[in-house]
Amino acid sequence: MFENIGEIFLLFWRTLLALPFAWRQRRKVLDQFYEIGNASLLMVCVLSFFIGAVIALQTGPVLVERSLSNAVGGVVGIAIAKELAPVMMAILIAGRIGSAMAAEIGSMRVYQEIDALRTMNINPVHYLVLPRMLAITVALPMLVITAILVGWFGGAVVANYNAHMEIPFRAFYSDLRDIVELKDVANGVFKSFCFAIIIGAVSCHQGLNTIGGPRGIGRSVTKAVVNSIVCIVIFDYVLTRFLLK
Repeated sequence: MFENIGEIFLLFWRTLLALPFAWRQRRKVLDQFYEIGNASLLMVCVLSFFIGAVIALQTGPVLVERSLSNAVGGVVGIAIAKELAPVMMAILIAGRIGSAMAAEIGSMRVYQEIDALRTMNINPVHYLVLPRMLAITVALPMLVITAILVGWFGGAVVANYNAHMEIPFRAFYSDLRDIVELKDVANGVFKSFCFAIIIGAVSCHQGLNTIGGPRGIGRSVTKAVVNSIVCIVIFDYVLTRFLLK
């Protein structure tokens, strides 16, 4: 485990050192950004809408019964902006994009395409890892901002049309604006940036260390997704403690 952690940090450091070469790989960065961002947008909107709806449905009636209807918008807003949107979107991207990264790089490793790149004096970190890391660190925070806005809307719809709440849109967003601050949204976006680095580094590391043919590719994909989710949950606690100070 510690050996893998060290290799992941080393890969991340080598990617940072390769940043001056990012402009040469701009085409690959844009292709990866499209795959991560645009192709995931519909799933992000659907997932975040129903996350906001569920939070409003679970907390709204309880707060209304205790004469705290003016807190429903704030509770939904805080929960989505600071915690649910960054974590759930990171898990979604880890399952959809992290697995694809590990599979693509792993297949290149198994079929010796990475060795062919080295024989042509092409650094695999520059050519394979850097574009994916740059794309995911830009795309995931943008997806999280979209998820926050859509999640708020989903909560407002449920709060307005649920018979146990019947909180108008204007009142819901007024309460949300009074409680949720810009730093709360910034905290969620910062978390998503850190999660994007984790997903990219873990997935690319698993792909580069794939061995054993097609079965090895399957193992690498599984390890990439599971390890990414575990690291996301652990670092979520660490980042929350840090941001609460």
